[in-house]
Amino acid sequence: MIPRYTREQMGAIWRDANKYTKWLEVELAATETLAEAGDVPKDAAEKIRANAKIDVARIQELESRVKHDVVAFTMAVGESIGDPAAARWFHYGMTSNDVVDTAQALQVREASKLIEAALVKFGDALAKRAQEFRSTPQIGRTHGVHAEPITFGLKIANWYAENQRNQQRFRDAAAQMAVGKISGAVGNASHLGPDIEERICQRLGLIAAPVASQVIQRDRHAQYLSALALISATLEKIALEIRHLQRTEVREAEEPFGGEQRGSSAMPHKRNPVTCEQICGLARIVRSNLIASFENIGLWHERDISHSSVERIILPDSTILVDYMLAKMTAIIADMRVFPERMLRNLEMTHGLVFSGQLLQDLVEKGMPRDDAYKAVQENSMAAWETESSFRDRVAKDSRIAKYLDAAALAHTFDLKRQLRHVDAIFARVFGKQTTITNKRAV
Repeated sequence: MIPRYTREQMGAIWRDANKYTKWLEVELAATETLAEAGDVPKDAAEKIRANAKIDVARIQELESRVKHDVVAFTMAVGESIGDPAAARWFHYGMTSNDVVDTAQALQVREASKLIEAALVKFGDALAKRAQEFRSTPQIGRTHGVHAEPITFGLKIANWYAENQRNQQRFRDAAAQMAVGKISGAVGNASHLGPDIEERICQRLGLIAAPVASQVIQRDRHAQYLSALALISATLEKIALEIRHLQRTEVREAEEPFGGEQRGSSAMPHKRNPVTCEQICGLARIVRSNLIASFENIGLWHERDISHSSVERIILPDSTILVDYMLAKMTAIIADMRVFPERMLRNLEMTHGLVFSGQLLQDLVEKGMPRDDAYKAVQENSMAAWETESSFRDRVAKDSRIAKYLDAAALAHTFDLKRQLRHVDAIFARVFGKQTTITNKRAV
């Protein structure tokens, strides 16, 4: 991924230096486990641990000649060990993907910890703003058209609940990736055996894949990319909503705008939702990477390398982008400008039309046949809509409606607080009944 969208910690995980460090970590775990089992001389294992070093430039130089990254890695590390008698036990009994796939699990684990922490931080920001605007009236929109009243806090609570589901999905997917394999070139564990495989993986804090070919099966990776794609889709959903709310005609909320920020080279008045638009664009890349991860599931027989080049792109890029997008959206939510007065003004823009559903229900409850009630309410609604007149005044003068609802009953029908009376109950379901909302933190 280009530096523009790469945060330092996440970017460092996918650099060659860390990749080779993880390869070496797997190799050392294998050598030391084999030494404990009596399969490798202990003094050789000790010399390998003490002297084995990573030299990225040397590995790349050797790879340019031998055209095989793991071979180049073992050659370079072998040189650093110094003692040929000890170095010959390095990579003993291993095939390339015993190292590569198991080390990749270690990289993914590091990346997952950053993303999980970012999801928690994002949830904290959402919870705080949801509580802040719990009782702030806003018009709900369906098909982009005014529907019935909600609160802005209720909208944010919906985002919060979705983020909680994303956290659980991501934890599950990350757990599926926390597996290693040291079962050899076709997965039959003929050289080291299942017991040694399990002990090596345990040493690394991984679970040994119960069965593998030459590679860990790529359905795990597809599940992981699916979880990342869902996170990106949620972030796009929120960004898209903020973009709509920032439109001049709506202007109910807007993303933060810096003191020296410029919105346009030609129009000094512009305050554009550029970060939200950026998130919407980057989400497309993460979702498109999901397709590639599904294509990687089917390989020839016990393995080909068609998946390898793909994963060099989609795993780093997807985790880097999700990490970046979460940080950006967390900052947007935390500092988002909200305009409650404009929300109320927009809600009242249609002169009471947003209570048509409540009026229909109240008429039916009072005994008016539903079809008759619907026709009476719709006729008054359309007339009020076309003339931009008061819907409440119209229905109050309609004898068909007055037969069932008097002035006091109509006041109850058009009571905004009545529409929002269950918001607290919904919040209790989302956040629990505690007074202070605390987001479930990652462990």
